[in-house]
Amino acid sequence: MINFKNLVEKYGSPLYIYDFNHFNERFAELRKAFRGNKLLIAYAVKSNSNLSVIKNFAKLGGGADCVSIGEVKRALKAGIEKYRIIFSGVGKSDNEIREAIERDILFINIESEAEMLRIENVAKNLGREARISVRVNPNIDPQTHPYISTGLHENKFGVDIETSKRIYIYAKRSEWLKPVGLHFHIGSQLTKLSPIRDSAEKIGNLLRHLKSLEIDIKFFDVGGGIGVKYCDEVTISPKDYAEAILSVLGNLDVTIILEPGRFLVANGGYFLTSVLYEKKNGNKRFIVVDGAMNDLLRPSLYGAFHDIEFISNKDIDLSEKSSADIVGPICESGDFLAKNRDVPVAISHGDIFVVKSAGAYGFSMSSNYNTRGRVAEIALENGVDRIIRDRETFEDLIALEDKYI
Repeated sequence: MINFKNLVEKYGSPLYIYDFNHFNERFAELRKAFRGNKLLIAYAVKSNSNLSVIKNFAKLGGGADCVSIGEVKRALKAGIEKYRIIFSGVGKSDNEIREAIERDILFINIESEAEMLRIENVAKNLGREARISVRVNPNIDPQTHPYISTGLHENKFGVDIETSKRIYIYAKRSEWLKPVGLHFHIGSQLTKLSPIRDSAEKIGNLLRHLKSLEIDIKFFDVGGGIGVKYCDEVTISPKDYAEAILSVLGNLDVTIILEPGRFLVANGGYFLTSVLYEKKNGNKRFIVVDGAMNDLLRPSLYGAFHDIEFISNKDIDLSEKSSADIVGPICESGDFLAKNRDVPVAISHGDIFVVKSAGAYGFSMSSNYNTRGRVAEIALENGVDRIIRDRETFEDLIALEDKYI
């Protein structure tokens, strides 16, 4: 049982807490589900890019799925081997492409024909071959939030199957491109198995076609997106997920790449925030806390639900409750962590709210809006807590501006 009250007393508020034991258990679940197969678990760095979190997965033998050259550098610095790093994303600049090729990572995921030609040009100028994969859009509805859907033609990601065939044929003939992977990723927070299975079947058939053209695809990258429980979602088990993927591959000799992010870290993270005071506008009740949308954006951006636990600093009756919005200090009406939640009536300054399932897309999406420093991050492992990122100071925020005034 985590003593959140003690952690706030020790490190201050607001605060992110990460349970590394939970991270390790989730990683082991995936590895076990795919045992007996060639496998690379490439952690999706964008979900939580703290160096200590990445290093933890490096120790477990994990790789990294990166969507910027900055994330590639983070992965390398944290100890991920270069041959376990993938560079994805729609809008890679020439400089990013150049550095990825120079750093000799596993491969670059191509998202369009235009991008392929840019990569070829950069590789030619470097005089080095670029290993590539193609992100194929299977045009299957992932049945998730539209902002995190990526597998339909209306989304900006990937290419259709016919376009991918042209790209692979061109790349096979190019002196500067080496096609080694095939990739799809239909979205995030997936809670239904059928879209995953249908996508895997479509892309599996494409893999067979490419093999028949003597295009030597070595990596079958199924992306990530397995959903987690924020409220009452019925989620997919790693075992069922593995069976859906493996059933379409048969005896094809490829290494399976998984790109989990949220699945590994979401439910192992907590955002702690303290009560400043309570106010009422007529019959509307607001609990004002020191955490805000700049710290945890998901509720404001997606209307996302996070389960919230209340911890009182006093030994009082907490059974009487009434509906309230939990809001922060940001000067925006969209600044809230939760709306219309049952909150104890007997609430006072310094009481704590524990926002659960905040390990993914919490700190990584945080900002300095309203000149607010980003909060500290704490790791918990085997009952021991340690700081893994300092709380930002005002001096940190103005460091790149101060010399110009």
